[in-house]
Amino acid sequence: MAFAPLDPVLHNQLRLAVMSLLVAVESADFNFLLERTGATRGNLSVQISKLKDAGYIDVTKSFKNNYPNTSCRITPSGLAAFASYVEAIKGYVGK
Repeated sequence: MAFAPLDPVLHNQLRLAVMSLLVAVESADFNFLLERTGATRGNLSVQISKLKDAGYIDVTKSFKNNYPNTSCRITPSGLAAFASYVEAIKGYVGK
């Protein structure tokens, strides 16, 4: 029996961490994700863009108390991709 292919978008430590955090909340702002992941601002920004480009998250830019605020929310296709990724990983662990 062959191993299931792993989604290359999610098979990255930081992108997987961001998705794992977003699965548990309605939305999260950039600073929340920054604090929880321990990533640098630049790296987190790049990885959020990759998730957005894949259609896995929606990104909303606004202002909060006169400061720029970036908010991220997982999309239905992102949720489905994450669930598939978790199932594929279970196949690797169970073999």
